[in-house]
Amino acid sequence: MLRRWQNRALDDLNLRQDAAKFLLGIAVAPVLWLAYNGVVYGNALEFANGPYSAKAIEQRVGAPNPALHSARVAAIYYLKSAQLNMADGNWGRFWLAAAFVAVAIGAWRLRGQSAPVLLLWVPLVFYALSIAYGSVPIHVHTWWPFATFNQRYGLQLLPMFAVSTGVLTASVFLLGAGAQHGGKLVATLLALVVVSYASVWRAEPQCLKEARRNWEIRNPLDSAVQRIIGRLPRDARFLMELGEHVGVMQQSGILLRQVVNNENHRPWRRPSDPEGLWERALADPPRYVDFVIAFDGDAVDQRANKINLTELAEVHATGQPRARIYAAHSVPNQSR
Repeated sequence: MLRRWQNRALDDLNLRQDAAKFLLGIAVAPVLWLAYNGVVYGNALEFANGPYSAKAIEQRVGAPNPALHSARVAAIYYLKSAQLNMADGNWGRFWLAAAFVAVAIGAWRLRGQSAPVLLLWVPLVFYALSIAYGSVPIHVHTWWPFATFNQRYGLQLLPMFAVSTGVLTASVFLLGAGAQHGGKLVATLLALVVVSYASVWRAEPQCLKEARRNWEIRNPLDSAVQRIIGRLPRDARFLMELGEHVGVMQQSGILLRQVVNNENHRPWRRPSDPEGLWERALADPPRYVDFVIAFDGDAVDQRANKINLTELAEVHATGQPRARIYAAHSVPNQSR
């Protein structure tokens, strides 16, 4: 009896030590992240309430949040997003129903071994709370506001759907179905999966639709600016806030080391950094760059000293801010 008690006490001690190591390991990353934000930005929660946080982006975009302050509604919208990512129309309901059945089977037959299946549902809790209280709205085209926005969030449940399909397939034999009937049920399940994927292929995945729509909105402006940059010397240096238009430089074949941009700002220098490259280039563009690209309302448009700049082009695109390209020196030969 004493030996059994000692062995049990030793096992409990080892379990506690392993649990402590595990908790310490997963705590290191967030602690270091908070420390980094505190040192660099002077605000440990910069990622949560800073100018590039989800809250700030939501305020700039102005997208409505139909699930604001309601985790229940947020969870419903999130499940709908996941469903639409999996299949078009009613086929998505098949995937959702299959997932719930897999959870029920796991709780009934697998019991303790069903924990990994439940772990795959964690994104639902995380995103429901983020959507409701974290300023990250999600839109599905079938519900108000009848738009597609942040559909990629629903993709986080793809592993859960995949494992659920495997659980359902295995449960056919786990529940004691005969070889003949079991084979038919598995074949039926696989056929449903194939038809579901075919429906997505035909209708085009929601995430791809959203990406195409965003590209169609931004493409006219970016393409017009890109064509102008393409006529400038390849070794020229630029002043530009990259923000939403970094693809302009990428598509033009301009290396980012040739672009003085907002990422050159040193955030740990507070409250201002007059000696920083970004600030110096804004104050005196001709000294550091050959061309300046400004979009209405961005930092270059508002803060760059334009006294000695020569406007080369002004670009307009429907629904997009106006872009202006300036020469910081006398206009060179624009042939490539």
